[in-house]
Amino acid sequence: MGKQSYTVKELADLSGVSVRTLHYYDEIGLLVPDRDKSGYRVYGQEQVARLQSILAMRACALPLHEIKELLGTADSDGKRALMAHLQRLQAQRTSIDEAMRRTRSALSLMEGMEDMNNEEKFEELKKQSVETFEATYGSEARALYGDEAIDGANEKFLAMSEDAWNAKELLEKAIIAQLAVAMATGDPASAAARELAEMHAAWIQMHWADGTYSVEAHRGLAQGYLADDRFKAYYDRAAGEGATEFLVKALLANL
Repeated sequence: MGKQSYTVKELADLSGVSVRTLHYYDEIGLLVPDRDKSGYRVYGQEQVARLQSILAMRACALPLHEIKELLGTADSDGKRALMAHLQRLQAQRTSIDEAMRRTRSALSLMEGMEDMNNEEKFEELKKQSVETFEATYGSEARALYGDEAIDGANEKFLAMSEDAWNAKELLEKAIIAQLAVAMATGDPASAAARELAEMHAAWIQMHWADGTYSVEAHRGLAQGYLADDRFKAYYDRAAGEGATEFLVKALLANL
C-alpha cells in the first residue's frame, strides 16, 4: 500500500517532476499542497492523483492555464474534465467544418458569377442562399414546420426584390448590434431587449412565407437555438460569448 502523504522532495522523486516545478504549480494554484505544523508542503493522495492528471494533460501538450481551467477546483476529476473538453473541441470542429464548407461555397459562387451582369448575380445569390439553407437546415426545418411552409419560404426568398434583400441584410446586422446593447443591460426584459425581440420578429417574418408566422412558432424556434451548435456559434461569435442564451431569454420574455 502506498504512502498516505509525501513531502515535496518525495513527490518530486516519485513523479519525476522537479521540486521547483511543484513549487510553481503551488504558486499558480494548479496543485496546492497541505501544510504540516512546521509550514512545510505535504501532498496527500488527492493531490497525487491531481498531479497524475496534470502530467497526463501536459504529455498531450495542453498549456498550464488550460489545464488549470479544466481541472478547476482541487477535487475535480481529470478524466471527466478531459471528456468534457473533448466534447467542446468536437463541437468546435463541427462549427469550423461548417464554416469552411460555407466559405468554399461562397468562393465557388463568386467564381461562377464573374461573367454575369448584376441582375443575374442577384438571382444566383438568392438561389445559392436557398440551396445553402436546404443543405444546412432543410431536413430539420421540414420535419418541424412541414414541406408546405418551407417551400413557401423558399419561394418568397427567390421572389425577393433587391431592395427587400438589402433591407433584410441590414436588419440582420442591426440585430447583432442591438443584441450587444441589450446584453450590456443584463436584463432580458429591458427596453433594449424588447426592441431586440421586435427586430428579430420582423427579420423572421422576412424569411417565412406570408401568413405562417406566429409567436408560438417563433418561441419554438428560439428555444431550438440553444440545442444547435450552429446557431450558438453564429450569435456568440458575432455578439460575444453568451449572446445566444441571452437572445433566447429576450425572445421568450418579450414575444
